[in-house]
Amino acid sequence: MINVTEMHTDILVVGGGLGGVAAALGACRAGRSVIMTEEFDWIGGQLTSQAVPSDEHTWVEQFGITRSYRKLREGIRRYYRDHYPLTEGARAWGDLNPGSGWVSRICAEPRVSLAVMEAMLAPYRGAGKLKVLQPYRPVAADVADDTVRSVTVRHRDTGREITVSAAYILDATELGDLLPMTGTEYVKGFEAQSDTGEPSAPSEAQPDNVQAVSICFAIDHVDGDQTIDKPENYDYWRKYEPHFWGGPLLGFTAPHPRTLDFTTRSFTPNPNDDPLAVDADQRKGGGDENLWIFRRIAARNNFVAGAYASDICLVNWPMIDYMEGTIIDLSEEDKAKQLKSAADLSYSLFYWLQTEAPRVDGGQGFPGLRLRGDITGTEHGLAMAPYIRESRRIKPVTRIVEQDLSYSVRGEKGAVNYRDSIGIGMYRIDLHPSTGGDNYIDVPSCPFEIPLGALLPERVKNLIPAGKNIGTTHITNGCYRLHPVEWNIGEVAGMLAAHCLDKNLTPHQVQKSDEKLQNFQRELSREGIEMRWPDIAAY
Repeated sequence: MINVTEMHTDILVVGGGLGGVAAALGACRAGRSVIMTEEFDWIGGQLTSQAVPSDEHTWVEQFGITRSYRKLREGIRRYYRDHYPLTEGARAWGDLNPGSGWVSRICAEPRVSLAVMEAMLAPYRGAGKLKVLQPYRPVAADVADDTVRSVTVRHRDTGREITVSAAYILDATELGDLLPMTGTEYVKGFEAQSDTGEPSAPSEAQPDNVQAVSICFAIDHVDGDQTIDKPENYDYWRKYEPHFWGGPLLGFTAPHPRTLDFTTRSFTPNPNDDPLAVDADQRKGGGDENLWIFRRIAARNNFVAGAYASDICLVNWPMIDYMEGTIIDLSEEDKAKQLKSAADLSYSLFYWLQTEAPRVDGGQGFPGLRLRGDITGTEHGLAMAPYIRESRRIKPVTRIVEQDLSYSVRGEKGAVNYRDSIGIGMYRIDLHPSTGGDNYIDVPSCPFEIPLGALLPERVKNLIPAGKNIGTTHITNGCYRLHPVEWNIGEVAGMLAAHCLDKNLTPHQVQKSDEKLQNFQRELSREGIEMRWPDIAAY
């Protein structure tokens, strides 16, 4: 018989990814007691257990993120300067990019991001304001009168269960797991154009058509033959060819996300490039022409000679986008089967790189490639957790649709200004191939705002989404899902719960009243939450 322990806290944050960590920080800063749960061994989600370097907008070094997210980025750079043998040039680089990857201005090893987030939470854990339950995942919820009274979480290894009651429940899980458990109304997949009016939407809803998940991995290239055993499903994946791909999935040719033209990428391990010359500016393209440096997380030339035998490259490439089926609203058994297939695809790509990938010298394969499970914290060699691009999403007070921020619709007017803005973000509407057989959908977008109404379920009073489960659509999720936006959403969710407890209000009351909303927005501003994009003008 399972022994169930009971706990109580002001605010329960279920899920310890970027949104969950930010939510815990926001609530703890406001003086509230918090319990945060996380099902994997590392907190940090996208940036750590999923091993995805941060996807950020062009102006991230100047503005457009929250103060605490800036502290995270500054902390990562400080960690390298304090603990790593950097070259003099790298150490003097103000906007240090340890991996000198083209995808982001700060490509770093997952453990560094983990260490910085743990340090950010440490004072609150020491003071007894924050308790982290790990590795625990939610299994049940108790709901009455449109209010979630408690959530039960189960330990991954021992089966021990803990029931946590709280005044506010924040769903920071990667897939919006609390929504079905609590009976909160939600949507998934593609909405119909007749419903949303979105130019890029299909005529009929496609609830099981979601963005591909990917199981990432880190690699380097060293002397000797590092070839792994042939994966059991390699022959299947070797022949696999999506109808829109332009060739086998395991290959260097794939659709260009923005033009859909067939493009052949290059792959050159350890190109001996100058890491200080990398310009990770998303306006100039995705930077994936050379896959090795695209998401590189350790550039050996940033470190003193001999410190790193090789660059370390993070593989989050088109070839590991798993399009065979959704993992949302499946039985645990069927979900596990899908994720195993996604892992098989990742192993198959790695084996193909080692044995069959074309080289510029006319040969085949790079047997010196090595899986770096030590970098991702696993014995199996892949990332600890799947990279989740799309979640269940609440049916919200305010739904964010494509025409709110699409540049082709809005033009120079810019994105819609929401009266209840509680943050800002920027990224192209970037949808990867999906389980319904769709190609990339990539739409230019305007710098956008995050409306408070998108964090409020239509009916449930005290459940607040704190990640990718806010009231976007399938399409707008494509730009609201990135690292700094998820952090902003989570941080505000934690602050909102604390604010409502302090003022004896409900989140819906805060959003509906101009006076109450402005009071909350002033509080956000004091804590470094940017709610409007700057209008740069002469003076």
